[in-house]
This record gives sequence, structure tokens and C-alpha cells, in this order.
Amino acid sequence: MSKPADQPSRQPSLADLRKDIDRIDEGMHKLLMERGEIVGRLIAVKRSQETGSAFRPAREADMMRRLVERHKGVLPLDTVESIWRVIISTFTYVQSNFSVHADLSAGDASMRDSARFHFGFTVPFIPHMGPSGVVTAVSESKGDLGLVPATAGTTAWWSALEFDAAPKIIARLPFVERADHPAAMPVFVISRVAADAMATETGVWSIRVAGWNARTAQALSAVAEFLAAPDRAFDGAALLVTVPHGHSLEGITDALVKAGATVRSTALVGSHATRYTVGAEK
Repeated sequence: MSKPADQPSRQPSLADLRKDIDRIDEGMHKLLMERGEIVGRLIAVKRSQETGSAFRPAREADMMRRLVERHKGVLPLDTVESIWRVIISTFTYVQSNFSVHADLSAGDASMRDSARFHFGFTVPFIPHMGPSGVVTAVSESKGDLGLVPATAGTTAWWSALEFDAAPKIIARLPFVERADHPAAMPVFVISRVAADAMATETGVWSIRVAGWNARTAQALSAVAEFLAAPDRAFDGAALLVTVPHGHSLEGITDALVKAGATVRSTALVGSHATRYTVGAEK
């Protein structure tokens, strides 16, 4: 027998809605445990096939982009991103224990916010006062990560990354940039990872120049982001230059030479995913 057209549909009660939430919570927990079982099988495979940090910058950047693209609804993006970061980082830690070494010289609170947002509270956090200590600690480890503010240019700490056996810059955080991000400080991640795990869209180069002045700085700022530190060996500057996707190192050095600088040396010291920015509507 059909329901009369004027009979109102029954609204779910609070008890009904809470049961639905409990059911979803239980389902999410089961899925997390299932993920853990798969990671357990993954550990055996990775131990025989991979070296370096378990952190996979290319895969993680792609995962976070896909998360943003499919996200909708009332749950804030900040919340869903932080949940996924904890899940990803904790399972990475389970695969291969690692610590996060962080340079606090540009701000204790901001760097701790970035480390905890992106790596959670399970991963050990080791503070340092200055980027050199971070680079040294990561160099002496088997798979630790180093976090250095992408604005730390008082010393040429990146020169220690020029050697083949040295760790490299492997990521730039946050993976998803937006206004009012809860961990907005731009941070370079330094570590050793397998070549096939690197995100290579954006190259990061150590460049030493003579003839560094306001004119050459202005010319470089028009084509790339960079950090600059005094370089007494060449009576100029040591530069950490981010070469954006679609540009070339030759274009960067040509701009410097045209502005009057002399390029003394170049060395690739890392790479990361293209910066990914979302609008306020997300």
C-alpha cells in the first residue's frame, strides 16, 4: 500500500544519527587496521628492494593533491589534511623508524607546528638551533628527515649537500599551500631517498657567483626563488636557487651573467614537487 502523498517522511532521530556515526567510526577503524596489515606485508618487500628514508616525497605530494581535488563538504580542509598526514607519517614510521631533526632558528613555534602537522606525534622530534646541525644529523643517520626553513639563508648550509654521498632536499612543505594554513612556514625536507621516489618537477641548485650585488639579485628574483649567503672564497655569494618547472639552469645562469655576475660553480642539491596552491573556497 502506497503512503499518502501528504504524509510527511520520518526525520531521523538523534539516536539514529549517532548510530550512523558510530558505524562509520567503526568502519574507519577497521580500514586503518586493514591498511596496517597491508603495510606489514609491504615492509618485507621494501626491506629487500629499497634503501634510504621510507619517506616517499613524490608519492606523498601526489596523494595530498588528490585529497584536495576530491574533498568537499563541511569538514575543513585543514582537518582532513592533518588527519591524512598523521596516517601517512605514522605508517611510514612503522615501516622504518626515523626521527625528524628541525632547525628552530627561524621560530620555535612555527617549526614545531610544521613538524607536528606533517609528521604527527609518533615520530620523534629532535630540535637544533641552526641548519648545519640538522644537515649533520641527517648525514649521519640511515633515514632521518631534516627540516630547514626555506628562508634560512644566513649561512650557506646547502653547500654540504653538493657531494654525491650527501643527503638532498627532497620536498618542500606544506604540500598543499593556501591562505591561513595552520603550518604555513615554507620548509625544505632533507634526507636520502631512492632515486625513483624523488619528486623531480622542481630542481634546487647550489650556485656560487662573484659580482653579487643589488642588480644581480634583482635579475635573479625575476626568474627564480633563491636564498643568498656570503661566499668569501669567491668574493661574492653562495646561492640556493629553486629552478621552477618549465625553466632551466641555463636560463638562470644566463640571467645572472647578463646582470654582471660571474658563475663560478653549480651543483644540484635536490628537487621537489611543483608548489601546489588552492584557493580560499577549499
